[in-house]
Amino acid sequence: MNFIDEKFFKIIKEFEVLPREEIEKKMILFYKSLPANIKKSLESFFKDFNFWGTLSEENEDFDIFKKKAKIFKEKREDFVWLYNLLKDYKSKVVLLSVLNNYYNFDLYGLNLVADKTYKHYFDLDLLPSCKNEVFVDVGAYTGDTVLDFITSYGKSYNKIYCYEITENMMDYMKNNFANLSNIEIRNLAVAEKAGKLYLNVNSASSSANRAQEEGELAVDAVSLDDDIKEKITMIKMDIEGGEISAIKGVRQHIKDDLPKLFISVYHSNDDIITIPKLIQSYTDKYDFYLRYYGGNLYATEIVLICLPKSAG
Repeated sequence: MNFIDEKFFKIIKEFEVLPREEIEKKMILFYKSLPANIKKSLESFFKDFNFWGTLSEENEDFDIFKKKAKIFKEKREDFVWLYNLLKDYKSKVVLLSVLNNYYNFDLYGLNLVADKTYKHYFDLDLLPSCKNEVFVDVGAYTGDTVLDFITSYGKSYNKIYCYEITENMMDYMKNNFANLSNIEIRNLAVAEKAGKLYLNVNSASSSANRAQEEGELAVDAVSLDDDIKEKITMIKMDIEGGEISAIKGVRQHIKDDLPKLFISVYHSNDDIITIPKLIQSYTDKYDFYLRYYGGNLYATEIVLICLPKSAG
């Protein structure tokens, strides 16, 4: 066992030994010891992006730590499962750093593992080249990921599909793709099945707009299994908590085509566990990796990369 393993299993042991209430209490004490400016930034962030829980020291509201402690205690063996599943030690260090950030408020570790070498999603050490891809970008926003894909791998793709729920992003994409061909833009939500969802507009950033079950501004939803009939070779998903539903709606493509997967796994307290478990329930033919592209304050922009075993 090396020192990375030792650090990881030391945290897991604490989750095993300590009662859930003690884990929560420890997190609250860690948080209260942080500098005031960091606490202010965190509380503002959680107010704008409410995926994980609420936080206000002034109001003695530590809901986020209660929810995190519950996950740590009840799903500690799932974290071990994921750690053992990960294919390389860089991925294991990412998982360790994420846990240290959530539990101990370690900012240094996140800074060390943040990937500043390659474009977001596209780690050239894992996937040095691509050609003839049918690439599906779910949560395409302005088309920035597609442009990063082309910067990383060139224009040797066959087709790119872009799905985005925010209508005013369509013009941004059309402008960004003006000199590119074989890109289809679809103003649709992606989910487990076809139907109607509703746009939840995030006042802090339109990149965090999301589709939900109720609301006023309707958007059509499709499943990728129904909407794309050709073979898919690559999928990226970043849809603000809708990833699990969307993955369920592309189950057949995953089983039949084994597309390379680049999935955001940070929009809930347990996506980082639940999403790889869901994918592995469809097939055992992937190698699993984690990469980190976020900042050092709170662990977001965690990407699960699943590559067919013959490609990794």
